Amino acid sequence: FGKVKKWLGIEGVKLKLELPEMAFEEVGAVSGQIVFRSKHAQTVTSIRVVMIERYTRGRGKEKLIDEYLLGEINLDKRIEVPAEEPIAVDFTLPFEMVKAPIDEFASRNFINKGIAKLAKTFRNTKSEYRIEAEAKVEGTALNPFDRKSIEIIPIGEV
Repeated sequence: FGKVKKWLGIEGVKLKLELPEMAFEEVGAVSGQIVFRSKHAQTVTSIRVVMIERYTRGRGKEKLIDEYLLGEINLDKRIEVPAEEPIAVDFTLPFEMVKAPIDEFASRNFINKGIAKLAKTFRNTKSEYRIEAEAKVEGTALNPFDRKSIEIIPIGEV
């Protein structure tokens, strides 16, 4: 029974993302930590960290949702996670924003910015950002993961 629990990741490595509440588009990167905990000593072989934008627009049956990958890093290093002792791994995730056509229009001048804001309100557009981390653990089938929402402060809104 113990081997099955280990293979499924039960009582195995748990992963928790620790992030700031917001990041600045101007900086183009966000730093954070991944904290590993485990009831039994195990080995993490790699970590994948991504930033995703969820872009929604429209209402009701007309609602459309797209997701865009804004940044990705793969940390290919072995991390020994001892039993009952947390281990933290620092990371910096570079990202690049995807500009919608309406945002390109808004960036041209002050008047266009007002028109674009009105159009976005009318079309009920909204962007939500999240960071996800997934670790590969030696000897397990199900990988530990975590996701956290983060606010992105656009250029010029500091």
